[in-house]
Amino acid sequence: MPMFSIPLSGLAASSDALSVIANDLANLNTTGFKDQEASFQDLFYQLIGSTGAGDPLQLGTGTQVGSVSTNFNDGSPNTTGIATDVAITGKGFFVTESNGVTEFTRDGHFAIGPSGELMTQDGQSVMGYLAVNGAIPPGQALSPITLGQGQISPPAATTTMQMTANLDATAADGATFSAPPLMVYDSLGVSHLLTFQFTKEASGAWSYQITIPAADVGKTGNPVVIASGDAAGNDDLVFDSNGKLTSPAANLTGIPITGLADGASDMSINWNLYDSSGNPLLTQVASQSTQSSTFQNGYSSGTLMSFSIEGDGTIQGTFSNGQTTAIAQLALANFANEQGLQRVGGNSYLATLSSGAAVIGVPGAGGRGSVTGGALEQSNVDIATEFAQMIVAQRGFQANAKVVTTFDQVTQDTINLKQ
Repeated sequence: MPMFSIPLSGLAASSDALSVIANDLANLNTTGFKDQEASFQDLFYQLIGSTGAGDPLQLGTGTQVGSVSTNFNDGSPNTTGIATDVAITGKGFFVTESNGVTEFTRDGHFAIGPSGELMTQDGQSVMGYLAVNGAIPPGQALSPITLGQGQISPPAATTTMQMTANLDATAADGATFSAPPLMVYDSLGVSHLLTFQFTKEASGAWSYQITIPAADVGKTGNPVVIASGDAAGNDDLVFDSNGKLTSPAANLTGIPITGLADGASDMSINWNLYDSSGNPLLTQVASQSTQSSTFQNGYSSGTLMSFSIEGDGTIQGTFSNGQTTAIAQLALANFANEQGLQRVGGNSYLATLSSGAAVIGVPGAGGRGSVTGGALEQSNVDIATEFAQMIVAQRGFQANAKVVTTFDQVTQDTINLKQ
């Protein structure tokens, strides 16, 4: 008698294959989705005898789905321009955590949560490495990444200042030139205006005074002189016959600002009279005394204004004080056997014994891929391929259904033999 279980197993397997295809097509536009393919395998065989040559006579008992494999090839990146969107190119999964459970995803459609944390659409925290003083220390543990607008860039005290200026060679002795004030910052990020006044003493020789408002250093009255022509043992500014500064022959170091009224640390500032190539920044030629540019390396505190994500996962923050510095770095995880990962929905995977433990590190290292900020990885489902596979699965289902009807007819004919 025919075994109905054989075509029924074919129907079940074909139905499962159609379900896999349907799921692929349903997720055609799911960010970071990886398509799957069902593979069949035959079942055990019944030995019914052997041939005269001793070859076994075996009857098969049907088929089943042997595996559902995942295609982990990259999907195409789609530029969105949204700072919190991130796409992976190459191997790797973002690491997320919620309620102590670590999951992995290719879906980089992130958002900023109410507490400033970078989160998935399901509310899981995106994990990475936090910056310390603008650098990512090696070997630190994973932490939730925070990108809230209230994040602060600490101030930095001015330690170096310079100006590019000309002093009029035709000015009469005793003539003065007051350069526009230069703003510097103390250790608390409070700004102070330094005033530079130059006085012509003789042909090719100028004295100078640098002052700070008296109130800034807890005093009253006239501005307080913090440096003058003979500061730190140096003479007045001396120029040669070509208007080139010859003395002091080096930059002035250690100009002190002490007793700041705001309680900040005492300052020690170097005044660069020469650039990195040794060219003087002050000249004396027959042209109006003027200041053309200034520079100082301090800045006040600032709050996070925007950020961008680089290829190695480093998140660079731009702050209101004009500074750009690293805030954190995204982590990626690799697995010895990606096929062993367990899908749990929400575009997430769990590690299993089959997949092996996650090997977590930074993008671009250890075989991990790179990331692209402002982009999302599209599904890698190919609609033409899925339609072709669907036709094959449909024909398989129809063929097995035809076998069932044939077996039914054979069974009915057998019953009719005794009539």
